[in-house]
Amino acid sequence: QVQVVESGGGLVQPGGSLTLSCRTSGFRSDRVAMAWFRRPPGREREGVACINWAGTIPWYSKSVKDRFAISKDAAGATLLLRMHDLKSDDTAMYYCAAAFLGSCSDFPQPAEFGYWGQGTQVTVSS
Repeated sequence: QVQVVESGGGLVQPGGSLTLSCRTSGFRSDRVAMAWFRRPPGREREGVACINWAGTIPWYSKSVKDRFAISKDAAGATLLLRMHDLKSDDTAMYYCAAAFLGSCSDFPQPAEFGYWGQGTQVTVSS
C-alpha cells in the first residue's frame, strides 16, 4: 500500500525559512516523479515544484523560483522542499504528490498525480 506523509509545516515570519519533508513508502518502482502543490486560502490547488524520478530535473512555479528548492534523497523515498524568503502569499496548505511519471510536465497539474499526502499547513505571518 502506497503511503505519502508530509511534515514540517508551521508558523514562520516573513523573510524566514522552513523545510517541508515528504516520506513515501509502498512504491514498487523507482520511476516516480514527485511534486509539491499548495492551496492558498480561497484559491485552487496550484503547483509549486516538481522533480523527475531521478531527482535531477526540477520544475518551479514562477512565484517560488529562486526562493524554494526541491530535492529527493538517493533512495527516492523522501522529498524535501526548502523554502526561503517566505512571503505572506506563501501561506497555504502544502501537499506532497507522487506519480508514475518519468519526468514532470511543463506545468504540472493535480490530475497527473495519483498519490497524495494529507497536507501540512504553512502560515507566514508576523
